[in-house]
Amino acid sequence: MNGTVIAGTNNLFTVECEDGVTRNCTIKGKVLKSEKTFYNPLAPGDQVQIEIDPINDEKGQVLSLSPRKNTFLRWNVKGRCPQLLASNLDYLILVTTPDEPPFRPRFIDRALCQAEHQGITPIVVCNKFDLAEQMQTDGRLSEYEEIEKRLNIWQDLGYKVLKISAKTGEGMPEFANLLEGKLSAFVGQSGVGKSSLINVLDNTCVLKTGSLSKKYGRGSHTTTKGTLIHLSINEALTDGIKGVKANIIDTPGIRRFVLDDIEADDLALYFREFENLVGKCNFGMSCTHITEPGCRIKEAVENGEITPERYDSWKRIRNEIKTGSWED
Repeated sequence: MNGTVIAGTNNLFTVECEDGVTRNCTIKGKVLKSEKTFYNPLAPGDQVQIEIDPINDEKGQVLSLSPRKNTFLRWNVKGRCPQLLASNLDYLILVTTPDEPPFRPRFIDRALCQAEHQGITPIVVCNKFDLAEQMQTDGRLSEYEEIEKRLNIWQDLGYKVLKISAKTGEGMPEFANLLEGKLSAFVGQSGVGKSSLINVLDNTCVLKTGSLSKKYGRGSHTTTKGTLIHLSINEALTDGIKGVKANIIDTPGIRRFVLDDIEADDLALYFREFENLVGKCNFGMSCTHITEPGCRIKEAVENGEITPERYDSWKRIRNEIKTGSWED
């Protein structure tokens, strides 16, 4: 029988089966054939084949995994192997905030690189945008302008950017319309409000939301494992249209996003505005794009084709890969 992985850890997975029954399943033989070893063998969104337990109809065993359309993953530092977060996605929703927790554009740049590497369409969602607007009246105009600048940079590169607020409802109808009929994974640091967004999108969901650490301005992990959730979109967001559905994979908050399977020398290939310039420098593919004369990427920064912000972000992430020292 075919089924969809809803959630799971170790060797116990919740599988929604085609007969309408959701079963707790283990992996037969505890091993699935794969070209690489993962921290977790299955992720929400995976399509699997199971056999039903002959004694208990609510249990089963996973026999095989269908080929994946795509996967979103990160390097798990503790486990020293890649960790699957979600599979078979239409969209990767990268959730950030202007404040509470603080705006961290390099987290988004890393996640955009991983999405480009995996061939997944990313969407940048700036939640709590009411806090950005409050910055203008609180004498924090320079911070507000920097956030707007970063969001505009991503938008100018062709990424869809939404400014929304789960608290005020700003931008939520457009967000709901985007998600309709799709499978999307919400990814972001702890405290950015992923669960709050889901609670607003479907007011029958009551996901636990967390508070921020007063000392560090960081959120706590209220979602402990990735889970696929079927949403019935709130009619207030659909002009009263009933029955609008969306599928969301709510992933645990990530404090430190470490790239998987991207070498430092290949990083430029996953910065959208760098990609077409790679190999065109005087030193060809040997160019590090740092000190060499005749570097097309450095020239593009000088003439405004590449923003200094993205070039600086690329250099910092490249150094993180080379040194193995990653920032939050």
